[in-house]
This record gives sequence, C-alpha cells and structure tokens, in this order.
Amino acid sequence: MFDRSNVTSVDWEHLQKWRRASDVPAIVDIVLINRTDLPPGGAGEPSSRATAAAIGNAVFDATGVRIRQIPFTPEKVKAALA
Repeated sequence: MFDRSNVTSVDWEHLQKWRRASDVPAIVDIVLINRTDLPPGGAGEPSSRATAAAIGNAVFDATGVRIRQIPFTPEKVKAALA
C-alpha cells in the first residue's frame, strides 16, 4: 500500500486485505454488449494461445520428444516418436 509519498506496507500481512469466498457478492450482474460497429474481439482467445505449448510440453514430459508444429495429429505424433 502507498500514501502520497511512501510505501506504507512493510510485510505481506499488512499489504492488503486477503479476500475470502464470503467476500464474493451473492449476485453478479453480467452485461453483454452487442457492438456491431466493432470486429469480434473474443473473450477466451487470448488465454487459449498457451494451450498448444502446454500440450507440447506435456507430450515432451511423457515421451521425451518435442513436437513443435500444430495441429498435433496422430500422424505427426507417431512420426516424431519413430
């Protein structure tokens, strides 16, 4: 935490109030806005970019073989393992 000139929190305990499940409101209103004047921006796409890398790393951890090009088809996996 800060005031106008200094850091006021000196340890993790006093850094912030830790939130608990009981702090979550009982009702959360979600509003979707249909912006037809803008191209689609997506909601989950940014977080899905790391999925292929995670799967590739899992294959490497399981087999010791790196597959670096998607899509990970059965043919590509079999060829890499050969």
